[in-house]
Amino acid sequence: MSDPNAPAPQPPERQSTRPAAQPSAPTQPYAQPVAQPVAQPVAQPPVVQPAVVQPAVAAPAAQPLYPAGTPVAAAPVAPVRPGLDAGRYWAGVGATALVAALVAVAGVLVLQEILGIDLVVQDLFGTDSPMTSLVVGAVVAALVAGALLHVLVLTTPRPRSFFGWIMGLVTLVAALLPLTWTDDATSAVATGIVHLVIGIAIWSLLSGVLTWTRRPVPRV
Repeated sequence: MSDPNAPAPQPPERQSTRPAAQPSAPTQPYAQPVAQPVAQPVAQPPVVQPAVVQPAVAAPAAQPLYPAGTPVAAAPVAPVRPGLDAGRYWAGVGATALVAALVAVAGVLVLQEILGIDLVVQDLFGTDSPMTSLVVGAVVAALVAGALLHVLVLTTPRPRSFFGWIMGLVTLVAALLPLTWTDDATSAVATGIVHLVIGIAIWSLLSGVLTWTRRPVPRV
C-alpha cells in the first residue's frame, strides 16, 4: 500500500533539442580602407628622330664661255686724263669770290667802323675807299686762284698739294705785307688779319669745289 503522504513523482525533464548558443566573438572596430597613392604616369621624353641627311648636290660647274684653247681678246681700256666739270667748277669759283668779298666787308665794318682802327690799303684799283679796294681785291684773288687751280688740275700730277702750298705762301705774304706799308703796328696787324681770313676762305672753299667737280675725261 502506498503512503498517501509521499510526494507525487515528477515527470522526467525533457531534454531540449536546441543547440546551445555559442558565445559571440568580440566585435572588431570597422577598419577604414587606407587610400593608396595613385601613381602618376611618368612623362616620357620626346623621341627625337634623327634628321635625314640629304645628300649634298654639287653645284654645276661653270661652263666656259669659250671652248678651251680659243684666244680671248682683252677689252680695250680707253685712256683717261684728269678733268673738271667746268660749268659746276666755275660756278663754285664765283660763289667763292662772293664769300671773299663778304669777308672783306665784314672785316672793314668790325675793325674800322666799330673798333675805330684805320686799315692800311694799297688802292691798286683807284677806288678811293678802303672797303671797296678790299672787296675788289678779294674778288680778283678768288678768280685768279680758281684759274690757277684749274690749270694745276689739267697739268700737274698732284694739283691739290701744289695748290695748297701756293695758297698758303701767298696768304702768308698778304698778311705780312701791311707791316711794310706803315709804322702803325695796330693798323698793319688789323689789315693783315683781314688779308689772312680772306686767303683762308678762298683756299678752303676752292678745295671743296675741286672735290665735288673733279672727274676723269677720256683722252682724245
